[in-house]
Amino acid sequence: MANIMIRQNAAGGLVFYLPKRDLEAAIESIEFDTAEKWGGVLMLENGGSYFVDPIAKPARLPISLRARRLGAAED
Repeated sequence: MANIMIRQNAAGGLVFYLPKRDLEAAIESIEFDTAEKWGGVLMLENGGSYFVDPIAKPARLPISLRARRLGAAED
């Protein structure tokens, strides 16, 4: 599992950042996006996918989480 950061960009979208690889990509979809359950599978704009354990929706961003890579991005 890797440490990641999720923040909100100026347009209001979510951005995924993986410091170890200096990877930054917009999040296209998030599996769970309710106040009680937020997280799950994150689909990135570059084709990659990661899983974060669902938590209660954070009150503020950015947030640091642990994530597991599910699928690599196409090079």
